[in-house]
Amino acid sequence: MIIIQLNQRQLKIIDIVKENEPITSESIAANLNVTRATLRSDLAILTMTGILDARPKVGYFYSGISEINLVGNKIEEKTVEEIMSLPVVVTKDINIYDVIVTMFLSDVGSIFIIDENENLCGIVSRKDLLKATIGGADINKIPIGMIMTRTPNVVVTHKEDSILLATKKIIEHEVDSIPVVEYDEKDKNLMKVIGRISKTNITKLFLEIVDN
Repeated sequence: MIIIQLNQRQLKIIDIVKENEPITSESIAANLNVTRATLRSDLAILTMTGILDARPKVGYFYSGISEINLVGNKIEEKTVEEIMSLPVVVTKDINIYDVIVTMFLSDVGSIFIIDENENLCGIVSRKDLLKATIGGADINKIPIGMIMTRTPNVVVTHKEDSILLATKKIIEHEVDSIPVVEYDEKDKNLMKVIGRISKTNITKLFLEIVDN
């Protein structure tokens, strides 16, 4: 059995739920004197590992920490490399219109931007592209590099990272997906995109584990 290492706040959340179940996330946040947003990643981890059970419009229940929580163990064993999908990338000089077409043909929520040396230099989401079209600018002439979120402000993960770590990054930063990268051996500021981890990847993993 793999022992799940919980932080102090997660342990406090468990105690609060034990004493007050069912309890809403608002009430848990009030007990800890923090915001609901602050607890989002902690509650996600506790429910994904099976320690807490969440029921819509009811609240959280304590399920227990035992060997029965096999879902948490199976997730803990998985690495990003095992479930990542192929990335969708474009170069930073491509115009916004072509990126919009690429996004919808590929059916992804984010596209990763690379430079002339194929290193990650940015990312754009559906929201970024929507803002660009609403502005009234000529999207056939503006390069995507003008509106992308640039590195080092792009959240990334690595193929050897755990799924829980990647999931926590997605939840905390409220993004649809994050690039899986490998650092350049000579310059750690340069990164090659080798994959993509999205909410869809993670959902498919949970479904696979539960079905089995």
